[in-house]
Amino acid sequence: MFCLHVGLQKLLALAGVSHSLLGPYKKYKFIQDDESGDSALVCSCFRIIETLELTCAVGQLVYETIQAHQKVYHTGSGCLLFLAGAWSRAALECLQRGISVAHIVSAMSEGMDVCLDACRKCAVSIEGLGVMPLERFAVQLPEEPIADSSRALCSVQGTIKETLKISEQRKIKLSRHFCETKTENVSTVLLQSPQPKLLDIVHIAEGLSHGCDDAMKLVVKAGEMQSKSNQEEVSYSVFDISKVVTCVLPGLPEDHACVVVGCVVLLSAEQASVAHQLKEQHLKVVLLNGDLSHTYRHLGFNRPAGIHRVSDQTELSSSSKEDEWVEQIVTHLLNLEVNLILINGHACEKVIQRCCRHRVLVVENVKGSVLKTFANLTGVVPLTYATQLSKHNVGTGAKIAIWKDLSSHDWKSLAVNISTGRNSGLVTVILTSCIHGKLQALEDQFWACAYRLHYALKDRALLPGAGGTEMFCIHRLQKRAEYHVMHHREKPGETDSNRYRSVVLDLMAEGLIDYRSTVMVNTGRMAKVKARTAVSQQLQDYNRHPDNPAESPQLLLDTQKEEREVFTAPKPGEARAVEIYDNLSVKQEAWRKALDLVLLVLQTDAEIITEAQSGKCLF
Repeated sequence: MFCLHVGLQKLLALAGVSHSLLGPYKKYKFIQDDESGDSALVCSCFRIIETLELTCAVGQLVYETIQAHQKVYHTGSGCLLFLAGAWSRAALECLQRGISVAHIVSAMSEGMDVCLDACRKCAVSIEGLGVMPLERFAVQLPEEPIADSSRALCSVQGTIKETLKISEQRKIKLSRHFCETKTENVSTVLLQSPQPKLLDIVHIAEGLSHGCDDAMKLVVKAGEMQSKSNQEEVSYSVFDISKVVTCVLPGLPEDHACVVVGCVVLLSAEQASVAHQLKEQHLKVVLLNGDLSHTYRHLGFNRPAGIHRVSDQTELSSSSKEDEWVEQIVTHLLNLEVNLILINGHACEKVIQRCCRHRVLVVENVKGSVLKTFANLTGVVPLTYATQLSKHNVGTGAKIAIWKDLSSHDWKSLAVNISTGRNSGLVTVILTSCIHGKLQALEDQFWACAYRLHYALKDRALLPGAGGTEMFCIHRLQKRAEYHVMHHREKPGETDSNRYRSVVLDLMAEGLIDYRSTVMVNTGRMAKVKARTAVSQQLQDYNRHPDNPAESPQLLLDTQKEEREVFTAPKPGEARAVEIYDNLSVKQEAWRKALDLVLLVLQTDAEIITEAQSGKCLF
């Protein structure tokens, strides 16, 4: 029966692309199209999946799942895909042993509850990680409750029987769209410190860099600029990621990367001449949420692609309608004396050309949060259609400044800084590289670091990194498996499911062991066998001590021993400062999505097999 589960086998095979991309040492890969000869330089699991042509149903599910996760968190896609493959292997092993699909789903759901509970117990409040005394200023606390310290989180919440009841009540989310779920608070306890302290953002950021030190330095710099730009309050504990934008400049060395106050955009040679004429002037600005095109309709009014209406009208009449619309819009803009148009989407070429002739600058692909910032500062409301434009939708006070003229390079372009007279809090991270294909990877690394810091401040808690959290989860899963074995021996006739739960939980733990050992192998200093041996030994040492998540060993690379570079883990009970951190909400959501993907494919396979065996037609 297990051989018929083709979906799980495809998921397992597809997850293989994530193995070499785990850990802090990322390696660039070329993906080449055999038909066109085009190639792409990638350095993340998400970009590989995005580049591949996934035609099968499982491939589409994987793509949608990773895309949904990446859109929100910008990190953790490799972990998601790896565990989806590891737990697919576990499900196939269970099927081979004759365990039913219902028992697999129930036991794996229980295993996920164990892992999430372990994460909550591992969580450490960021309030205690490298703090700085605050004497004159008061800390602005967030609306969400702050996570308690690790010592307060070490107590076990409820008995094993109570946890089992929670596991049985857990509803499995099997939506193909994988909508986001709200992550529960780590703790409802609010720390009351007698002396307020400022968070040491630098210390937290270093622990979250995961090998991307240069990118994280840019993130910290952006946060510092945001804090300095706000003269009214000191708030080092907030990093407004919505007001951070990136601008990539090819051809310049990577050490030219920097952070600039304002919104820097790259303009074409045609737009550059307009920018030179408008620089340092107070401009009238219009904000558009959609596209600046006569065919644009917002969601709900867009016609399905590929459908054409049969009529007597020719393409010439359609072109005439477009010219008519362009003439109407440009005339309206000139009558209102508009100089600058910021668009969230795209603008048709005819509009851009006509606007350039009349000294009107059109800037495309502006982030929605940037439009919102300009709307708040100028007092205007962004429009959906240009035909809605009136004098009430024209803002004043915007201006542009030439940040860097790149006309001497092979590409004729201009980098300009768009801002307002008032303090906006916008910052732009300039990313540069002499290798054009590397810019996408550098931008992805920056956003990964930025979102790690963002969610660390939002969650108010972090997890021990470098495998520490995984080790504790492995320990908890194995303990739960032992409980089911003992329970089945004591009461063998109570339920049949207890016979299988221990097997499933052990296989889920094996997936986490494989994940941790793969990260060690990717450092290039250990073979697979040696890595698994090291993890097993550390797990044995850990199991001999009390069930304390604070003593979960991390894998720290000992660089002091040049001849014998090994991974070391402090012995339980020894004091050590956690140097590497993971995000609580990101890890929890990646694990949830990985299991949801496995269970969806598992049950879909089972339904297909059942239908095929019953002789029903599926199509």
